Amino acid sequence: MTIQQKNIPLVDLGAQYRSIKTEVDTVIANVLEHSAFIGGTFVQQFEEEFAKAQDVKYCVGVGNGTDAIIIVLKALGIGVGDEVIIPANSFIATSEAVTACGASVVFADCGSADYCISPESIAAKITIRTKAVVAVHLYGQPAQMDEIIALTKKHNLFLIEDSAQAHLAEYKGKKVGNFGIAATFSFYPGKNLGSYGDAGAIVTNDEALAVRCRMLANHGRAKGEKYDHHIEGYNSRLDGLQAAILSVKLKHLSEWTKKRRAVAQRYDEEFRGMKDLGIFPRVAERESVYHLYVVRTKKRDALREYLKAQGIEAGIHYPIGLPFLEAYKRLGHTPADFPHTAQFQNEILSLPIYPELTTEDQSRIINACAEFCENKTV
Repeated sequence: MTIQQKNIPLVDLGAQYRSIKTEVDTVIANVLEHSAFIGGTFVQQFEEEFAKAQDVKYCVGVGNGTDAIIIVLKALGIGVGDEVIIPANSFIATSEAVTACGASVVFADCGSADYCISPESIAAKITIRTKAVVAVHLYGQPAQMDEIIALTKKHNLFLIEDSAQAHLAEYKGKKVGNFGIAATFSFYPGKNLGSYGDAGAIVTNDEALAVRCRMLANHGRAKGEKYDHHIEGYNSRLDGLQAAILSVKLKHLSEWTKKRRAVAQRYDEEFRGMKDLGIFPRVAERESVYHLYVVRTKKRDALREYLKAQGIEAGIHYPIGLPFLEAYKRLGHTPADFPHTAQFQNEILSLPIYPELTTEDQSRIINACAEFCENKTV
């Protein structure tokens, strides 16, 4: 009789919840008991804790990571007639935020190896209308910040860090969020620090910007005010339940990050040299937090189907480069405009990686990849 193996998901949020169930259930009950649903002590506590974790002065909780980008752009006065450069290889939230502000999105290609926005491509896209660059720390690895900072300073541009996948990531020993005028974070459930719904945050070391972002996120009101609206804003607030849950998870984030790095290190060791399977290059100065573990193969779709047959879920982040989406057909881009993005979208595959991934499950994943690539099993 054949014993059916369990399926290995891309991420296992149920396992994470079970590991902290008592803590989470307790804080949810506390929020309900105090009716602290909008604003209040739970939100303030998390904002202070997250600012400290990221080594920044200010944190403004908002409704989600997309709103975070929109609010920062609006707070910086970016709008109609302005251009904002963003990576071609990213989630649409990065680009649609630019358009939502009335500005024009300009795509830059990713690097030939690291998948993050290419400084060389940024340089080629700068015009007199360019007002900002949004550097996405993709898959949990920081972008090439030295080169990007040099470009933004040279051309007097705002630098915004889209850190939705990079909680606690570091560049040359410095936490992301400390390189640009502001950084934005998503706490979507599947993120390394994930809520149980939509949630996001803006971090900055600029007090005036933090105040304006908070006003924009809360109907244009200053903190503590109810009906005195200084400007027109939005309704994008981090709610008390999500803030309390995030405070619980934040206590575990460093340990979870260590476990993610350990999984990634084993993958690197086992996949290095494996036929037809390319791994993400590691750069010592850029400390990834491995939100995703991405490999490359020209046989991507076949490998994904093979893994699925073995009960292993794999994902694609992202299967269509932003410039090639129907949403941006108006821009008339072709694959030749973004050769690296065009190539990678057909080759990248995300393998399961999360703190609760067992050694046995890692072996199953590695074995399956090795078998597919006609290597010996481990």
